[in-house]
Amino acid sequence: MHGQARELRQGRKAATVPTIYQCRGVPGHFILLPIYPLSATGYQVLARKWRPQTFGDVVGQDHVVRTLRNAVARGRIAHAYLLVGPRGTGKTSIARIFAKALNCTGGPNADFDLKDPAVVAIAEGSHLDVIEIDGASNNSVEQVRDLRETSRYAPAQGKYKIYIIDEVHMLSTAAFNALLKTLEEPPPHVKFVFATTEVQKVLPTILSRCQRFDLKPIPADLISERLRAIAAAEKVKVDAAALDCIARLADGGMRDAQSILDQMISFCGGEIAEADVLDVYGLVAEAKVAELAGAVAAGDHRLIVSIVDECDSAGRDLVRLLTDLQAMVRSALLDSIAMDGRSSRLGGVSMTTEQLTRLLDGLREGEGSVKLGLAEKINFEVVLLKAVEASRARAIDSLIKELASLASETAGAPPGDEKKKG
Repeated sequence: MHGQARELRQGRKAATVPTIYQCRGVPGHFILLPIYPLSATGYQVLARKWRPQTFGDVVGQDHVVRTLRNAVARGRIAHAYLLVGPRGTGKTSIARIFAKALNCTGGPNADFDLKDPAVVAIAEGSHLDVIEIDGASNNSVEQVRDLRETSRYAPAQGKYKIYIIDEVHMLSTAAFNALLKTLEEPPPHVKFVFATTEVQKVLPTILSRCQRFDLKPIPADLISERLRAIAAAEKVKVDAAALDCIARLADGGMRDAQSILDQMISFCGGEIAEADVLDVYGLVAEAKVAELAGAVAAGDHRLIVSIVDECDSAGRDLVRLLTDLQAMVRSALLDSIAMDGRSSRLGGVSMTTEQLTRLLDGLREGEGSVKLGLAEKINFEVVLLKAVEASRARAIDSLIKELASLASETAGAPPGDEKKKG
């Protein structure tokens, strides 16, 4: 076939209805191509399929869910809300659920019916009165002025006209100022729900007019529990250790964890083991991290270098290993603080609060050289060895206190005791 084909007729009555195309550049020549209609339901990724649909589905943000449910139940619904938190922690999902609670049939009602047509329309993004706006691509002052104009009109379907603006920190200063008047004196039927990962970029004048909710990273145990339920529903067998690895890799983000699980299902099929996750993402097993932590705590230079060689040869991510090691040291430090400064164990080795603090500080100082340096392995080894020496060093102020204490004891001792002590 020469040139580009131009469609003359297209039929979709049968599964394979032929369509006539005329070949441009070859007059009088036609070809018949079958039409295969697209499947009505395509594959949906886990992060979308298992997105929270009700307040009860939200994981790890109980303080936000409780406040919003009480606001709906008591009729104390503010005109503007700001959801702040890391990616994948539920900001947009909570905004949509809140919109469902406000605009469900017979609402507001925090315990809405998922089969309610209004709720279904909001979930599908087709509800006329729930408008989702991406702040990154709709950040000009003209677009915000259009929003301000349309907000004056009464709702078409629900009780409220709800504007959900994601990544609101991306709005320009002029756009923020254009929105300010509407936020200050909004129509009674308008509600705003803002979401952002960088609240420091939002103007203080906007912040002062919103009820702010800070979403926190989701604990790893809650992520593992949620992934276990998803895997069971998807009929996938996943080791508990593999779920823990995925939760650790997700860094508190449920969406990231679901995406990782999705990728692992594609890679492994119906059965996922810890080794599979370690290989795909270059993670180091928790037992190996604990072994490295013990070597660092004991100051065993030879074992430290050996473990780093082993991890590097296996293609493990040394930057991630440094992060996991820091988390383990921090956990030991918190245990020591909780025990009123008594020694805590790191990798089976007892360390004082001061030693753990200096060790963690040394690991943190070396982050940049490991992440940005040219020789990642060498830099990582140097960081570990320096951190070992830092943990063994004595603080100058503590030495001064000890010397002062000894001096006072010596000064107050009876004559002749100094010789006995010597």
